Amino acid sequence: MNHPSSKAPELSVVVPVHDEEANLRPLFDEIRATLDRLGRRAELIYVNDGSTDGTGAVLDALRAEDARVRVLDHDRNHGLTAALDTGFRHARAPVIAMLDGDGQNPPAELAKLLPALADADMVIGWRRDRDDPWIKRVSSKIANGYRNRRTREQVHDTGCGLKVFRREILDRVKLFDGMHRFLPTLARMEGFRIAEVVVAHRPRERGRRHYGVWNRLWKGLADVKAVRWMWRNRLAARAVERGVGDDA
Repeated sequence: MNHPSSKAPELSVVVPVHDEEANLRPLFDEIRATLDRLGRRAELIYVNDGSTDGTGAVLDALRAEDARVRVLDHDRNHGLTAALDTGFRHARAPVIAMLDGDGQNPPAELAKLLPALADADMVIGWRRDRDDPWIKRVSSKIANGYRNRRTREQVHDTGCGLKVFRREILDRVKLFDGMHRFLPTLARMEGFRIAEVVVAHRPRERGRRHYGVWNRLWKGLADVKAVRWMWRNRLAARAVERGVGDDA
């Protein structure tokens, strides 16, 4: 069913995908059903991050089927942070949602996150009962704990791909390689309010995982250094600003 509209969307859903041919159709059907239930004018932005399988052809079919679908193509695989950044920069709605393309986060959970924006600027999913192999759960727990200690954060599950936020955050927060893991921390550093909501999680049913457990763990731990540098410099800038105000 096509849903043309001349009005600006109220919600932009950004879905980065890389070689997810088998997941695209079933995930799209779920997203479409969720958007219909929400009753908001929406756009669905897929960012094809250099896929080499049939992802592009499936996305073309979805775009022809539903006018809410937009497809952005990278010339090669630039990584998840770059794919999200591309989707965010092209989003037109005042509220942006992000959702992984592997189907592990049920799109219906957006109905839980969106109402929580009434008292927050960003709402992130918390996969409390995560349905992943034990080694992935353990590595994520280690990475989350380390990130929280080193960045003074208290987020349970910063790596969850299901988040909703106000687009004003994008005016203040810039993403660099790997920084999508720290989006809640970076937003809080700029004074935005962060909330968490427990969401369902399910195992990957189709396709293959694109990240090795240990590679992702070590990369995430290394990125903490960059965030701590940004934190220290942001605090120093605020101290200078307060000093100037006091002298005046």
